[in-house]
Amino acid sequence: IRAHCGVEDMSLAAETRAEVRARPFLRLALRAGVCNFAKAALMLDIDGDQDAIATALRRYAKDLPEYAPTARRTSVAMQRGVELAEEYSQGEQLVAIGEHGVVPGGNGTAIIARGDVDSTALVTVLGTLGAADIGVAGAAVADGLLVAVIDSRDGPSAIRVVERALEEVPTRPEERS
Repeated sequence: IRAHCGVEDMSLAAETRAEVRARPFLRLALRAGVCNFAKAALMLDIDGDQDAIATALRRYAKDLPEYAPTARRTSVAMQRGVELAEEYSQGEQLVAIGEHGVVPGGNGTAIIARGDVDSTALVTVLGTLGAADIGVAGAAVADGLLVAVIDSRDGPSAIRVVERALEEVPTRPEERS
């Protein structure tokens, strides 16, 4: 990682922190207190004593904000018969990013959450859908609206997964007291 950061003489602690930042799942495990430091040290791409790396991980974990999931105030619904499209009439789209929009007329299903949603909620929803083996064709979040487009066959399961995910969203740093 030293070459990637452009730093030749990075301390073991700094290198360990950089490696963790490159692996969000590991950072979350450290925050949650469910990480085996010795095993995590083995997976990092760091030259050095594994016990020293594990110690650096342990110290870094103490500096991280505690994992404190919160339930988001949202309403979750499902809209069948949507697709991702590059060409559509303005106002027809459920949500648009760049040139792509989620529009009526396809074989997909949109899971729509309205309310207290943001990028942290989106990351949580996508991770939870992935863990449930539900593929996502497209997703976006903006201005209190979160949309994930999935295969129609996964709709009933996906709505339950998304509702559950939004009950366990990690606390944003500005929410901590």
